[in-house]
This record gives sequence, structure tokens and C-alpha cells, in this order.
Amino acid sequence: MSDSIISVQGLSKRYMLGRNQVQRERYVALRDVIMREARTAARRGRNFLKGAAAIKAPSTEEFWALRDVSFEVKRGDVLGIIGRNGAGKSTLLKILSRITEPTEGRVELRGRVASLLEVGTGFHPELTGRENIFLNGAILGMAQREVSRKLDEIVAFAEIAQFLDTPVKRYSSGMYVRLAFAVAAHLDPEILIVDEVLAVGDAEFQKKCLGKMGQVSRGEGRTVLFVSHNTLAVQKLCTKGLLIEGGRSKVFGNLDAVLTEYLTADAGASYVNDVDAGQPRVVAVTVLTPRPRTNMPLDLMIEWYLPESLQNIKIGVGFNTIEGQRIFDSAPEDLGLRSPNTRGKHNATIRVPPNTLMAKDYGVSVGLWYNSTVYDHANPAVILSVEASPSGPYSHEQEREGLANVIFEWNMLPERDSASERQLRRAGS
Repeated sequence: MSDSIISVQGLSKRYMLGRNQVQRERYVALRDVIMREARTAARRGRNFLKGAAAIKAPSTEEFWALRDVSFEVKRGDVLGIIGRNGAGKSTLLKILSRITEPTEGRVELRGRVASLLEVGTGFHPELTGRENIFLNGAILGMAQREVSRKLDEIVAFAEIAQFLDTPVKRYSSGMYVRLAFAVAAHLDPEILIVDEVLAVGDAEFQKKCLGKMGQVSRGEGRTVLFVSHNTLAVQKLCTKGLLIEGGRSKVFGNLDAVLTEYLTADAGASYVNDVDAGQPRVVAVTVLTPRPRTNMPLDLMIEWYLPESLQNIKIGVGFNTIEGQRIFDSAPEDLGLRSPNTRGKHNATIRVPPNTLMAKDYGVSVGLWYNSTVYDHANPAVILSVEASPSGPYSHEQEREGLANVIFEWNMLPERDSASERQLRRAGS
């Protein structure tokens, strides 16, 4: 189609598990590739001299991260790409960003592409923030004077003026992401690709980024591809949706239909995430109550991992509507406890009192943070379907207004001839 800026046809990506390939599709320096090949050749030579030339290569197994994905995006669209961890979202974005090639299928991109994917990609660590801005502009085909005109705007948005001439290897993850987003959004690409990496950093800057993405799509007619587990942000920002499940495109098009399918059909009682050795992670969330009801307590178990001791880090849980609106949240500090902050895995159980939740679907989110820095946010980690109880305080009504229940204290006062009643009688006579 003439107005399509992105066309994806039959896209598939296969990985060979067990093969010594470039790990995790990260950028690798040429010297590292040369050294790895030299070590491999030396090892084969030693094995041959020892009579071990016939040693079998390690067994491999095929893994298809994407299978036959097809869709088209028009100019000015904001496409929200959602799915559970491991569904294939990041692999799709890496292909669209030309970081890796597909095994099968075809991709057509009509315009310059700027990507903000995982922390640590896109910048040269030895170069300063200023040098990386100009380097990224050159990669996008921009002249130096074009980048110079945008420089002040980029620095102001990223809020890193004090560190502009510092090598980015010395930046915190939050500073890195702020600069990376500012560069991607302000260097005028026709296509802007943003992964869940925005979950790193403070909440105010996340809000600022969402506003900028809305501006570049609605005001400037550029196309945005946005991956997020925050369904409320997707609902507010995006015009179309793509749900990926098991590497396949399950639903594409109408945003409400995509979100409904994601939030209901994929409802589950457990969440499992890979441990990232370098980042704090919410590892698992399990609903321990087999069949949640309104008059029963609800028990959850949370597991998280800290790669090192982090003073004052906090763990917390939030309950949201199915659309993503926060209802209430809780943290150990509410009871005067401290969130564990030592290196390793930690576990906690949470009990929601009976007669708190209504007969509705809830999204449960779990986060790790300190002040305004969010280290990890599983949102939603699980979807709960709470059933109405046949007995209890709220059994007399199947449907109630509101988002949660609160039991108030009521005292029925005896009838009496109060001063106010006597005054009313005198006024009426």
C-alpha cells in the first residue's frame, strides 16, 4: 500500500540453541570476534594434536522466536506491541531496527529509523554524550549542521547538560536512557522504535517520553512502534495494537480488541521472568489462593533477585483495573518492615484481607524501585478473576459500583426527640 511506511510479510526468526553464536544479539567489537575465532581455531588445533579431532560439536536445538508474522503500519500510526515475556516482541524490534536479520520473510521500511532498545546498545561507551549525539546523527544520514541545530533541544530534554562531555560508560542507566531517548526522538526519524527500556528511570521522565511520542506522531506525522507492559500507557498513546503470543501474531489492528485479548485470554495465576545477572528483577509472582472469592483472603507469593546489595531498594505490589488504572498498592514499609536489600533471591508472601476485592478482574503489578528510579516493573504480572461469594457482607448484591470494597463501621442510633427535631416541628407549625 502506498501509505504504508512499514510492511512486514511472513517474518520468522530461528535461533540454534547450544551453538556458540554472537550472544544475545548485542553489538560486539571486531577485536572480540577476531579473538573468539582465533581461540576456536587454537582449540581445534590442540584437539587434533591430542587425537581428539573427532570430538562432536555440542548438540543444537532449533528455537523459533518469531513465526510467520505479517502486518502493515501507516504513516503517523502509533503501534502498541504487547505480549508476555518471551513472546518475541524484542526480537521483532531488533529485526525492524536492522540489528539482526530474519531467517524467513521480508521487511520494508520507508524512512529513517531510530531505535531505543535495551540499555547498553546504540552508543559507543568510550565516546562522550556529545560525540554520541553526532555519531547517531551521522548514522541516520544527517549533516553535522543539522545535528548542531538539534543539540540544545536534545540536551535540555535529556537533562544531562552537566555530563554532556563525559564518556557515556560513566552514566547511570537512567542518564543513559534519558540521552538515548532524546537522541532518538529529536533527530527527526520517520520511524521511532521504543522498547520497554523506558521502564528504567524515574516516573517523571517516563511521562515526559510518552508525551514526546504522542507529539511526534500526532503533531509531526511520524510513526511510532512502542513495546510496553503498561496497558494504560498503550491505551493512551497508541492508535493500533499487535498482540504477539509464542512468536506469532495473534491479534492485529483495533487497539481495544488487542488489549482485551491480552488482558483476558492470557489471564493466569503465575508470572515467571528470567534472572538478569546485572539488573534487579521481579522473578516470579504466584497466586496461592486456588479460586479467589470476595469473602476470602487472597494470598500471593513474590520472588525477586538483587545482583548486589542495594541500600533502600523497595519491593511493592499494586492492584489495577483491567484497563491499568491503579486502585491501591502496598509495600513492607507500610507495616514498619524493611524490604530486603542484600544480594541474591528474596521471597515474600502477601495477604489481601477478605471483602476487599470485588467480583471483577484485576491486574496485579509488582515493582522494584528506589525513590523515583524504577529497576523492574512487572505490569501486569498476573490477571486475577475474583468471584462473588455466596455468603458474606457483599453476597446480597452481585454488582456494586466502585473498584474495591471498604467495610465501614455503622451504628444505628435509637429514635429520640432531639433538639433539631423539636426545632423542625416548631418551624412547621
